Amino acid sequence: MSASEGLDTVEDTGIRRVGIVGCGLMGSGIAEVCARRGLDVRIVTSSEESTLRGRRRIAGSLDRALAKEKITEAERDATLRRIEFANELEALSDRQLVVEAVHEHEPTKRELFATLDKVVQDPEAILATNTSSLSVVRLAGATNRPGQVVGLHFFNPVPILPLVEVVGSILTEERTVARAEEFLTGTLGKTAIRSPDRAGFLVNALLFPYLLSAVRMMESGLATAEVIDQGIVLACAHPLGPLRLIDLIGLDTTVSIADSLYDEFKEPLYAPPPLLLRMVEGGLLGKKSGRGFYVYT
Repeated sequence: MSASEGLDTVEDTGIRRVGIVGCGLMGSGIAEVCARRGLDVRIVTSSEESTLRGRRRIAGSLDRALAKEKITEAERDATLRRIEFANELEALSDRQLVVEAVHEHEPTKRELFATLDKVVQDPEAILATNTSSLSVVRLAGATNRPGQVVGLHFFNPVPILPLVEVVGSILTEERTVARAEEFLTGTLGKTAIRSPDRAGFLVNALLFPYLLSAVRMMESGLATAEVIDQGIVLACAHPLGPLRLIDLIGLDTTVSIADSLYDEFKEPLYAPPPLLLRMVEGGLLGKKSGRGFYVYT
């Protein structure tokens, strides 16, 4: 792949101005992918500290791409120039697509969507959630335009993983889903699959029983985290073992998704194990906190 391959080759889907709410791992990744494809990106964060962390996260990701010769120095600099930050949601008034990537907490997201409904002026704008597990229709119900609310579930790390789940609720208009798919595939160069509006959608509904089983295996003393992960990596050719993957996802996020799955289906295999709950209560959240099943410098 050449340094410029796939960059600045946006197909005209009508969406050029993108807003992102939140600049954690997911928000920063979505913003980077959009900016690398030539779009005008505006990120709203909750504080100047969050803005500083977000800038560093995006710059670091681009520097890694530069070191691997996937982009040029000029492309890195151009991508950074396309991203601006703000601390007020009113800054998103002119956006054609807004993706929220805030904490996986339904009341917070519903309040955010209610505000975006008032702030975003374009009557054709798509309001999207990057939720991993929450009901899209419940979030859409906080707006007066539920037909234009859709789930766009990106996967971490966003600049690398190609898949995005497109989740339309029973109230989402088909035109909204089609526009979102066209944007993902034609503009961002991603692979889009349609997923049902149910807890965990498709990928997490399959993935989480496996992840939680690994925690239970460690909790019961059958094997260490290192042995469990080594077994999966070497025997199944997975790039990461399940416990290191949980560290990457975040133990708190893992519990939130597991809780959503269990609440909807009442299947014991979706219930978060006690060890996982205690680790979250102790602040061991994985890579982002410096310690989870492994210690990170």
